[in-house]
Amino acid sequence: MSTQTLENKKWTYDDYIRIDNQNRYEVIEGELVMAPSPLTQHQRVSGKLESLLGNFVEKKKLGEVFDAPFDVIISPHNVFPPDILFLSNENLGILTGKNVQGAPDLIVEILSPGTAVYDMGVNKEVYERAGVKELWVFDPESETGLAY
Repeated sequence: MSTQTLENKKWTYDDYIRIDNQNRYEVIEGELVMAPSPLTQHQRVSGKLESLLGNFVEKKKLGEVFDAPFDVIISPHNVFPPDILFLSNENLGILTGKNVQGAPDLIVEILSPGTAVYDMGVNKEVYERAGVKELWVFDPESETGLAY
């Protein structure tokens, strides 16, 4: 049996959950990517959006809203903890006691300097391929948002 180094290892969710440290990670196309802790403005935007979306969804009884850290397993080699996600009542079957296994109806990402290149690039592509119905991306610095 050969030993794989971190540089050439194709990471999976099972590998990811065995990491024993306090850093935040994503698994993107089999690559382990460290996600730095979010900045203050990121947290302000995230908190407001989660509150507004959560209250709306709860009032209308549309499903459930979750915020980070909460893993979304798109595939064995694509594991993301999006900033906010929404699951419609019809899609709650992909919710487990510890994660979401499949494509949420909505993913919300708030850009951070350390993750923006992924959020607007490969993560967006993976979400589209997986069938995420909507992706909202907010940029706290420019105070703008985009919906895909």
